[in-house]
Amino acid sequence: MRIVPFDGHDSDAIVELITTIQIAEFGVATSAEQQPDLRRIPEFYQQGAGNFWLAFEDGELVGTIALKDVGGGICALRKMFVKQAFRGRERGIAATLMRTLLDHARERGVREIYLGTVDVYHAAHRFYEKSGFTEIAREEVPDLVPLMDVDVKYYRHRF
Repeated sequence: MRIVPFDGHDSDAIVELITTIQIAEFGVATSAEQQPDLRRIPEFYQQGAGNFWLAFEDGELVGTIALKDVGGGICALRKMFVKQAFRGRERGIAATLMRTLLDHARERGVREIYLGTVDVYHAAHRFYEKSGFTEIAREEVPDLVPLMDVDVKYYRHRF
């Protein structure tokens, strides 16, 4: 497995990976058009303490994770997805993506990371909690943190 920051990679492959998991696998009411950030990764994510990482297994894109800097030492965790066939503790792809993001954030002085998620990602909820995130009320998420209309659960990680 290889984790690398986005650097001109194929945005079509990224959109395909993410929307296939969201829509086909979990039935989330979204679309590629509702996520224009996926076509503007450098401008949207790779600013300040932010970044966007890709996980590859034998040259195949199998996962993504993003950190969006919203200012004041606050970031949003976004776009964490791993292809179904590559999930699980034995492969460790999700854990390596999360460790990469958290290490990067810590090194850059980020104080808090927030995320929003949908109700159907039950395994992801457990994973976030094991990774040090605590569930919080929507009202506790700063207004600058970008969320999706379909988000119904919210988490915070403090350093």
